Amino acid sequence: MVPLLCPLFFIVMRIRLSLNRTTKQRMLPMDYQYHISAWIYKVLKQADEDFALFLHEKGYGKNDPKLYKLFCFSPLNFGKPIMWKEKKLFEITVHNIEIQISFDVPEAASNFIKGLFMQQAFYLGDKFNGIDFTVTQVEVLPEPRFTETINYRLKTPWVVSFQGEHDKYPDYLSPDDERFDVFAIKHLIEKYNNTRKSSEIFTEQIRLLITSPFKRSGFVMKPGTREETRVVGNLFDFELTAPVEIHQMIWNAGVSEKSSSGFGWVEKAFVDAAI
Repeated sequence: MVPLLCPLFFIVMRIRLSLNRTTKQRMLPMDYQYHISAWIYKVLKQADEDFALFLHEKGYGKNDPKLYKLFCFSPLNFGKPIMWKEKKLFEITVHNIEIQISFDVPEAASNFIKGLFMQQAFYLGDKFNGIDFTVTQVEVLPEPRFTETINYRLKTPWVVSFQGEHDKYPDYLSPDDERFDVFAIKHLIEKYNNTRKSSEIFTEQIRLLITSPFKRSGFVMKPGTREETRVVGNLFDFELTAPVEIHQMIWNAGVSEKSSSGFGWVEKAFVDAAI
């Protein structure tokens, strides 16, 4: 019997992973974001076939079975590490570390994803320096209250880039460039419209107001390889007016380009608005 197809309702989903350092090794590359992204991709891709079957059996069809389309993650919470700037390493002295991961996924996937990360054991780092971790707890965080206008603080850089037809490398824009707002909003609209089939969002529905000085910041991607490159974004506070669905999406999937590499993680700017 063919199951009835159900629509894919997207939910707000952030999980907090508690990690335990299981070895004496304490050195972690400062550009650890690439290694976290690679680990998350590995976990999700290994489970993708099972997830597709899961959706089908639950009556969701197979239109969009990819688990790893849109996600983002916070900086590691490891206290105050010792910094070895010349070696580009953090020396981490604590044993218990936390990280948050967010997913832009159908409601049906929430418990499935939570289960993927339970008791995961993994190595984080490059071939020279890294740490073995075990996931000891997975906690689904409460959904915040979304309104059309929200003040945010970036915890990881917001990347907005432009690459002309004849440019070898992209130009990473800063907020004082008049193109920044245009391309930032364009990216949000494309991300939403490419993943939602129920309705479209248009430029005139979104207003971006930067409310603090900005600081340039970035990560090295694919460190130690021929494809090594530095991606540069900006840290600042901002006010965003947009349909609630846009706020839900950036909470789940980051506000930036390259969000699955850890760029564009946001938190609400006011403590009293955190719930």
